[in-house]
Order: sequence, then C-alpha cells, then structure tokens
Amino acid sequence: MADFLLLALLAGIAVALVAGPLGAFAVWRRMAYFGDTLAHSALLGVTFGLLLDINLNLAIALGCLLLALVLVALQHNRFLATDTLLGILSHSTLALGLVCVSVFSESRIDLLAYLFGDILSVSQGDVISIWVIAVVVLAALIWLWRPLLAITVHEELAQVEGIAVVRVRTALMLLMALVIAIAMKVVGVLLITALLIIPAAASRRLSKTPEQMAIIASLLGMLAVVAGLAASYFWDSPAGPAIVLSTTAIFCLTLLKKQQA
Repeated sequence: MADFLLLALLAGIAVALVAGPLGAFAVWRRMAYFGDTLAHSALLGVTFGLLLDINLNLAIALGCLLLALVLVALQHNRFLATDTLLGILSHSTLALGLVCVSVFSESRIDLLAYLFGDILSVSQGDVISIWVIAVVVLAALIWLWRPLLAITVHEELAQVEGIAVVRVRTALMLLMALVIAIAMKVVGVLLITALLIIPAAASRRLSKTPEQMAIIASLLGMLAVVAGLAASYFWDSPAGPAIVLSTTAIFCLTLLKKQQA
C-alpha cells in the first residue's frame, strides 16, 4: 500500500471512530444544523491562521471551539429561534471565511481542499494530531456518557437528579467542535456533517441500545472511509466526496434491510 494511502486510511479511521458516538448524539438531539454551522465557521479559522501565521490545524480548532462557546451563549439568551440563529451564523461565517481567505491571503491556497477535504495529502504529523484529538474526545465521551444520555432523554429530569445540564451540553458542543476541526482535512467544510449524521442514522436501524448505535455508527463510518478511499484510488475520484457517497450507499442498504425485515 502506498504511504499516502496508508496515512489517509489512518486519518479517516480516527475521524470515523469518534464521529460515530458524536453523530449518535447529534441525531438524538437534532443537532445536525449546529454541526453545519460549526463546520462552515472552520474556514474562518483558516483565515486567522493565515493572518496570524500560526498552525492552520490549531487555528481551525480554536475557531471552532470559540464559535461553539458563542453559540452556547446566544442559545442561552434565546433572542432568536435556534434554527434561525444557526442559519444566520452558518452562511455568514462561511461567506466571511471565503472572502477573507481570498482577500487577505498573500499566498494562493487550494480552497477546494478546505471545502471538500484533501485526505490524500495528510502528513504523518496530521495523522498523529488527529489520533491524539480523537482519543481525547473518545475518552471524554466515555466519561460523560451517562450524563449525556440523561440530558438527551430529559433535560429537566436530569437537572433534578443533580446533573449540571448546561456544563454537560457545553462539553458536548466543544467535543463536536474538536471533531469537526479534525474532520475538515478528511471531508472538508461542506461535507463534515454528512460524516457525522449519515452513519449514525444508518446505525439507528441496526441497533437496540444507545451503546450499540454509537459503536455501529463508528464501524459504518470506518467502512465508508475504506470504501471511499478505494473508489478514489481505483477511479481517480475526489476522496472526501467519495467517502460521503459511501456513507449514503450504506444508509440506503440499511433501508433495504429494514424493508425486508
């Protein structure tokens, strides 16, 4: 196996591993639009990284974390409906990021790589950083699993039971921001939410417990990464979109299986 393909496979598997359980919570809590907003804001992180001359991966992660905190604060004030607020921020941050990158960047950068991913160009350093963040996020999810399930089922009841609902919800948003930051290299700004949502939606039909759904979502995501990279290698197709199409194909297969049952 070529070195670049092995690195891409390792990076994709790491993202799929942690995107599975996070995607499950995104499906349960109807947070797909929240993920879209964070993903679109990631391009602003690229802008700040270029302007401040700092590591782009670090800048993207910091930008996503900052916007997640801003969204938490704005949702708490509730001066606008959540979906309206997310719609405004999602498209505004994407447009602002595109304009800033094109205007303020002295060196030409490949915008398509940020919009649709460039997993085949990941370096050994990228793979190490992706795995470190993935392991940290996975450990945090395991630690917060029961409180997260409790607030997903019923926030008021969880608060009565002594769970710090706001802190747990904020932690979930920050973890999602970190995963979106590392997934940007794999599938790009415009396709990140698909990698979160589609495997989780597919696993919903194949599982009976929340834990099963999270694990199966990770496995389906990994399968999609392998299939997408294989399609990219043999048919010379863009890897990020190929991975997303693989998740869609898997989801369609689960629909057929459901109909046969």
